[in-house]
Amino acid sequence: MAEYKDENDLMALLQDEQQKSLAFNQVVLQYQQQVYWQIRKMVLCHDDANDVMQNTFIKAWNAIDNFRGDSKLSTWLYRIAVNESLTFLSKQRTQHLGEDMEAVMLNKMEADSYFDGDELELKLQKALLTLPEKQRLVFNMKYFDDMKYDEMEQVLGTSVGALKASYHLAVKKIEAFFTAEN
Repeated sequence: MAEYKDENDLMALLQDEQQKSLAFNQVVLQYQQQVYWQIRKMVLCHDDANDVMQNTFIKAWNAIDNFRGDSKLSTWLYRIAVNESLTFLSKQRTQHLGEDMEAVMLNKMEADSYFDGDELELKLQKALLTLPEKQRLVFNMKYFDDMKYDEMEQVLGTSVGALKASYHLAVKKIEAFFTAEN
């Protein structure tokens, strides 16, 4: 199956029962790397990100018939990935009740054989873990993915003004973290 750059082509194939499975395989191939990194920035550990990504695509497959096309397919997938990431983190908090989640996540990330960051990357991750999850999500989307606020609005269902405020607060908290570290 050829790669389809146009989401409309993919959507047409996804609606054809005979082409649906092949078309969804193309969706996975086309978006898995972007979805993985969106998730990985939230859960930090490679194995956890793979698990959450698998859950994301399973949910997408199960709900593909209900996708109305009100947003882009990629936006819809990101929304599922964000929700799955937040659900995963919530379950982690429950499993590690009474423990410092920041420390738990940092330990998992440092033990992850796929983490190849240096000391500065580790400091940045520590700073990001001090942010509330939604603020961290907004920061990641804006800073790392260079996502526009209107795209983030579609993914997160939050107003542009609130997103700008979240990003601004996140930057201030990260700056304060680095200032306190020095």
